[in-house]
Amino acid sequence: MNINNINVNKYPISQILDPESKTIYEIPKYQREYIWGTKQWEELFNDLMENGAGYFLGSIICINTTQDTLNNPKFEVVDGQQRLTTLSLLLAALYVTLDDNRDSLDEDQQSDILQLKRKLVIKKTQSEIRIVPQVQHKNLEDYMGLLADKKIIAPHQTPKFAGNRRIFQGYNYFKRHIDRELEASNNKVATMFEILEKVNTAILVMIEVSNHSDAYTLFESLNDRGTPLTSLDLIKNLLLARLDITDSDNLDYYFDRWTQIMDALGDDDSARERFFRQNYNAFRKDMNVPFLVQGDDRLYPLGTIATRSTMLDIYEKIVVKDPSKFLDDIYENAQIYSRIILQNTDNLTATVKEAYLDLQRVGGVPSYLFLLYLDKKKDALGIDEALYVKIIRFLITFFVRRNMTDVPPTRDVTRLFMAFIEEMEKQSYTGESIYTKLREKLIAVSADDAVFEEKLRGPVYKENTGATRFILCMIAKQSMTAESQKNLWEKNGSNQYIWTIEHIFPEGKNIPDVWVDMIASGDRDKANEYLEEYAHTFGNLTITGYNSSLGNKSFKEKKERKDSNGNPIGYLNGLNLNADLVNTDNWTVDQIKARTNKLVSEILALFTL
Repeated sequence: MNINNINVNKYPISQILDPESKTIYEIPKYQREYIWGTKQWEELFNDLMENGAGYFLGSIICINTTQDTLNNPKFEVVDGQQRLTTLSLLLAALYVTLDDNRDSLDEDQQSDILQLKRKLVIKKTQSEIRIVPQVQHKNLEDYMGLLADKKIIAPHQTPKFAGNRRIFQGYNYFKRHIDRELEASNNKVATMFEILEKVNTAILVMIEVSNHSDAYTLFESLNDRGTPLTSLDLIKNLLLARLDITDSDNLDYYFDRWTQIMDALGDDDSARERFFRQNYNAFRKDMNVPFLVQGDDRLYPLGTIATRSTMLDIYEKIVVKDPSKFLDDIYENAQIYSRIILQNTDNLTATVKEAYLDLQRVGGVPSYLFLLYLDKKKDALGIDEALYVKIIRFLITFFVRRNMTDVPPTRDVTRLFMAFIEEMEKQSYTGESIYTKLREKLIAVSADDAVFEEKLRGPVYKENTGATRFILCMIAKQSMTAESQKNLWEKNGSNQYIWTIEHIFPEGKNIPDVWVDMIASGDRDKANEYLEEYAHTFGNLTITGYNSSLGNKSFKEKKERKDSNGNPIGYLNGLNLNADLVNTDNWTVDQIKARTNKLVSEILALFTL
């Protein structure tokens, strides 16, 4: 890599967005539009909240485009624009929260509100924003409209349907989660400033180059770098080093044992590390027993929870204490986990396997720690297969509703299951009482039917595509018989689903004339309004096996489409989900609304807590 001028510096967010500076970060129009969604917002917020000050957020690559020393310093963001834009939305949500609570703040704290505003808007200006999103898909206009709406900049018109796009959705996500943190706090002011401190002290590495050629070379190099050591590599190295001291004659056996553990967990490093975190979080009481010291009242001296940042420290202590016992325990638990994640399906009944599959499909990964605990202790707890499957099926319903409503927040779910395990141990729950008490606990923290229904009537495809697909598939599955069975989860050679979500009224921005005529009687402006408001609702969504072949075709063509063998691959494909489409020759907003009503009723009945 040959780059002439490069500056690499590690800065906290408070310095990158220094209120006293006039530095501007501009995202050029050739960059990708803002595409981060719930998954990335959730990861960023959870990482900041779960880790201490100075958490490392990653790097950004910038080109210094300042014309002369009299102008404000300006950087063109080549890589990291999604993260920077997201941080600005989080800061905007924090600003509004602090400003709404201004009367509860002292003079110094009130001055921090202005400082926070200056992270978003250049000092002594009303509308010169510090982070300038690119213009595609109305990113810049939506951002300006959002800041104006929140009184952060001077009045600016908000584009139509901005609330349905990602800038506003990202802001609303962070505002909602900040509010939840405050609701759970005994000291709201302290909590607000704790969140602000975590953001301010988070670290970004800023890589500054002088031209686009260098930026591209650097970007390619960073994305083609070698694989660094993982936490598990470090644990393995420590484990084998300790065993070499205590039992060197059997080192080959121990190495093979470790390899068997990794094989049981599959090839995905992130899934392997997740197992180690969940293993500790499931069995923390037992794992802390050797570390309890008289005079130390802590129940969990190793740590209350294993996170990405604490896991290595926890397991280092366990390995050093007794490496042989650690290896035996982790091997046994990995075999159980291997079945839960369906890495090993030997000896699984069809009923259990299908339950595991549906839990995996709905994104129920946080509950794996609970199932690991139940499976290992099933005999002592009096859990047979029927009860075990009943518990998994309830977890599936819980996660459907959680994923659609975002209640409870994802970062609370792990602690929720950990707390229930602790409650089980204290109260000695066994058998059916485990299901009963779990159900009570999860209902208490879940959104009610009114909130769930409200979410189901919204643009579900945009808000949570994965959960939407799962729900549609589960509806379609209800009426399948042995003769009409279709594997809606089948994947092709590229590991992509063959059966995918199909928008009946096409979702693309360039609405075909035939659809403008059908949906809006030739009124293109009205058709665009309908696109924003109804295209992503349940009433306009179905499942087909050949989505790409349907696309923007007319309703009639979509319905009657056949493959080269004459088999129906359009809406006549036999799925009950398409029953409303079979006997009609057109598709209107009224039909979308009616079908939404019908499907929402079915979903509420199917996923009742």
